[in-house]
Amino acid sequence: MNSQLTFNIQGMTCASCVGRVERALKKVPGVEESTVNLSTEKAKVLFDPQQVSPADLLSAVDAAGYAPLVQEAEIGVGGMTCASCVGRVERAIRKLPGVVEASVNLATEKASVTYLPGSLTPAAIAGAIEKAGYAAKQAAAGGEDLERAARLAEIANLRHMVTFAAVFTVPLFLVAMLKFTPGVGEAMLTLLSERGWMWVEFVLATPVQFYAGRRFYRSGWAEIRHLNPGMSSLVMLGSSAAYFYSVLALVVPTIFPEGSATTYFEAAGVIITLILLGRYLEAIAKGRTSEAIKKLIQLQAKTARVLKDGEEVEVPIEAVVPGDMVLIRPGERLPVDGRVTEGSSYVDESMITGEPIPVEKRPGDEVVGGTVNKTGAFTAEATRVGADTVLSQIIKMVEEAQGSKPPIQKLADRIALVFVPIVIAGALITFGIWLYVGPAPALSYAFVASVSVLLIACPCAMGLATPTAIMVGTGKGAEMGVLFRKGTALEALARIDSVILDKTGTLTLGRPEMTDFLHYGSADAPDGSSETLRLVAAAESKSEHPIAEAIVQAARDRGIEIPPVENFQAEPGFGIEATVDGHLVQIGADRYMTTLGVDLADTGERAKELADEAKSPLYAAVDGKLAAMIAVADPLKEGSPQAVAALHGLGFEVAMLTGDNRRTADAIARLAGVDRVMAEVLPDQKAREVKRLQAEGKKVAFVGDGINDAPALAQADVGIAIGTGTDIAIEAGDVILMSGDLRGIVNASSLSKRTLRTIWYNFFWAYAYNVTLIPVAAGAFYPLFGLLLNPMLAAAAMSISSLFVVTNSLRLRSFRPPLESTPRASSGNPITLAESPA
Repeated sequence: MNSQLTFNIQGMTCASCVGRVERALKKVPGVEESTVNLSTEKAKVLFDPQQVSPADLLSAVDAAGYAPLVQEAEIGVGGMTCASCVGRVERAIRKLPGVVEASVNLATEKASVTYLPGSLTPAAIAGAIEKAGYAAKQAAAGGEDLERAARLAEIANLRHMVTFAAVFTVPLFLVAMLKFTPGVGEAMLTLLSERGWMWVEFVLATPVQFYAGRRFYRSGWAEIRHLNPGMSSLVMLGSSAAYFYSVLALVVPTIFPEGSATTYFEAAGVIITLILLGRYLEAIAKGRTSEAIKKLIQLQAKTARVLKDGEEVEVPIEAVVPGDMVLIRPGERLPVDGRVTEGSSYVDESMITGEPIPVEKRPGDEVVGGTVNKTGAFTAEATRVGADTVLSQIIKMVEEAQGSKPPIQKLADRIALVFVPIVIAGALITFGIWLYVGPAPALSYAFVASVSVLLIACPCAMGLATPTAIMVGTGKGAEMGVLFRKGTALEALARIDSVILDKTGTLTLGRPEMTDFLHYGSADAPDGSSETLRLVAAAESKSEHPIAEAIVQAARDRGIEIPPVENFQAEPGFGIEATVDGHLVQIGADRYMTTLGVDLADTGERAKELADEAKSPLYAAVDGKLAAMIAVADPLKEGSPQAVAALHGLGFEVAMLTGDNRRTADAIARLAGVDRVMAEVLPDQKAREVKRLQAEGKKVAFVGDGINDAPALAQADVGIAIGTGTDIAIEAGDVILMSGDLRGIVNASSLSKRTLRTIWYNFFWAYAYNVTLIPVAAGAFYPLFGLLLNPMLAAAAMSISSLFVVTNSLRLRSFRPPLESTPRASSGNPITLAESPA
């Protein structure tokens, strides 16, 4: 049984780094698959725990020249009495995925755990200790805090290095430029000789080269040592070439041909300073790409008020367990998932569903952690805590989607693996050509052109093109109530041309509702439709049938009080009868009325009309005479027709799949506006229908919510699960609509296309930049215009390239969904209460 491990890696700068780490991990025996994401700086590894441990994986990453991010936590352990207890607790902790090392001390009653924050939290470690039969007394901060701290530390370090480098580089640049300025240059020579100013440049450039630039030496040497050069190698080679060429020109100028003993100290300093500045701005921008995750994490409450022995106690969120009674006050965020046991309120669930209107919660209703209580106070029994809550699962899904690698990125990674070696070879060729055919001083021209080639090439932009767009796109989807379980789903959804909608619970509400109530009064029958509905609803109140519940609910919605019922009896397959206020009330299908001898002659035409509208007619007799005809249906969700129309507008063919009979299916299809109807399809045939469309060459998205939809969701090119449906359907889906509103499909499709378009723009920039500017840096324009790119400008262009890609991806944050969801899906057909035309 394979295990999956996710952990953070520090020190990666470009797509070549990604390839190097992936190869290092795949070389470890027992590793089945490894995926590394440059934007999230995370590795996801599938491995056999019998052959390889997390420590082995970390060692492989460390040997490749990068730093895996680990955290240490100390957790108090109560209840240990002997060495056997120590061993039991250590084994329980070490079984957790992501634990690198665990040590338990009996004397101090503490467990010291080294773990990977991307795969594990202190709360999970505490849970394992408690499952082993011991008390976990405390837990450290979550892994997300360490990740955030590491990112902030990197930004702070880059800020320091940029400031330090600028302090030396600005005067260095001024000295280098001013000495060639007429008037100023002569004045400078009165203070120091030309050689003296060269020594000043040396003094100013050296701290920049070896202190501010030491990160490039550290990473660059590691890359070259592993025969896999990357961006750091290019910067190291380019800046070092400029620096050491200048040192030789200063110390032993006689070794150079005449006119070639020129110093480039300012180039070395400016190169490092500009690239550090680019890294700094890029780090800030990359941090913004994960803002969706940060917002979701911030929704998690830190504490909860729990009833303990009749008293209200505030405890850390990690201490809440299923079954605890949690008190929620107005304005508070719910700490865990639960079920209301006492009180009522309105809860803002917009962070889950994207719907802005608060939802009423009464005893028995489910509530979700992270949502906001608006008005009243209530008590809820905790049902899901920690990693099991809906919010935690959403965060996990978004993180997994952001960390996945779509096919388009895999191609870019393969190109990046050979890109840097080709650039280095190109720089050597450029040097050779200029040296042999360039004008005098040939060595200076050869040097400038080859260094510019090294510095202008940017594998960074290639590595960031996809993951930054995926991060922002999936995060934006989460804000809209659309969860992409995999980043690959974004790319796949953008290529879909056909959508199959399951009917019940997807296109429709999935529950019966009373849509029409037609009163057939007579002289001695109860007066008015409301009075008749009161009697009918009372009789149905004793039935457990879903249709009975729909009729009772319709009466209550109209403010009708349900009177007491006597002598209730059910006739299976026919109907019910009961005595209400002295009246005999009988309700059922037409066959039941026939057995009772009730005349239905006046209802035939209207009954046919209702059936054509996908409504099922029922009849009610009071004291042996027809009193009402009732229509019950599973109505369309409010947004379904609008969603279908919008899908048509996007060029999709829309089909409906159902197990219902052809007549009902056609009626629903007409109301919804779908193109194709697949009726009377058995549950095990749904996947076959998806295959049939795929065989016609169509790219199919299937939308469903039930257990029997899972095979079709898995078979489709993209499975879209309704978040209000079953867990099995959600697990089988690639995309989840949290609110159940089908307009989310249109929004998800538009977002996926916008994201894919952004990725292509990013790739176009990254590749067009390199393809266009590398020849310019090599001197392609020199024969025509006498232009040769300065290495300082090449370094600036490299930084701008990466920054452009990240900034372009951040534009996805401004995406606006084309269709707004309604606050709550409801029947598209209002209840009609009317008198008979007879």
